[in-house]
Amino acid sequence: MTHSETLHQEREHARDRSGAGRSPVVRLYTLDGGLTEFDDAAVFSDTGEYEGRSVQLPTPSYLIRHDAQWMIWDTGNGDRLASVPGGEVKFGGRFTQPRTLAGQLAELGLRPGDIDYVGISHLHQDHTGNIPLFKDATFLVSAAELAWARGNPTPFGVEAPSIAPLNAVRLEPLEGDRDVFGDGTVRILRAPGHTPGSAMLLVRLPNSGPVLLSGDVFHTRENYEKDLVPGVNTSRAESLASSRRFRSIVANTNARVVIQHDPEDFASLPAFPEYLD
Repeated sequence: MTHSETLHQEREHARDRSGAGRSPVVRLYTLDGGLTEFDDAAVFSDTGEYEGRSVQLPTPSYLIRHDAQWMIWDTGNGDRLASVPGGEVKFGGRFTQPRTLAGQLAELGLRPGDIDYVGISHLHQDHTGNIPLFKDATFLVSAAELAWARGNPTPFGVEAPSIAPLNAVRLEPLEGDRDVFGDGTVRILRAPGHTPGSAMLLVRLPNSGPVLLSGDVFHTRENYEKDLVPGVNTSRAESLASSRRFRSIVANTNARVVIQHDPEDFASLPAFPEYLD
């Protein structure tokens, strides 16, 4: 039986099940959203740690199953880059996406229209490249982030054409934290500093336990371990406050830390279409 056939049976079973106290099926899949490369990585710390260094950063998206519902967290560099040899050079880096998100979803028998929610950690272009794919979903984005990204002039790191499709979708601007499914299993948590409306995502899995996805609160394990602040962040004070919140959540929940752009963290997660549950 293929992954798609198995998933179809499980989805039908999830729809049929009911009863008070039943725990939902929750799974976390890691999707390849491309690669982000910088020959000069100095901007990743305002205290000099990256001077003269280069970085290669995976740019994942995450697919979350909650019973028969689906959520995407961040949307990668953009499927259109799969047809652009060498990707695009902009904002001081090179951005590529060899595998499309749509193609990866199809491996599970899913279409973009099957996605119920799209949460976006922040509106930099490497997290917003596939917004148009999910025109039938409800988008969950910080109200402060929307106001900032739509400003004039367009902030560094934001591509106005990438976020313009948000004007034509169901959009729920978030004023604070959000319990996506109302049962505590998937929570969008405010973490401003990298941008004014940045967020992280806490996913509570029945077998693997809590997983905390960083957004861009940290870009690498080094930034996490040394509490480094990128020079491009919009607020140093908010960045450090969000770092403290992140660490406190990890301490209080014993969550697995996933620094989204870190190569080792990316490699440590089950290769799609496998998953954590």
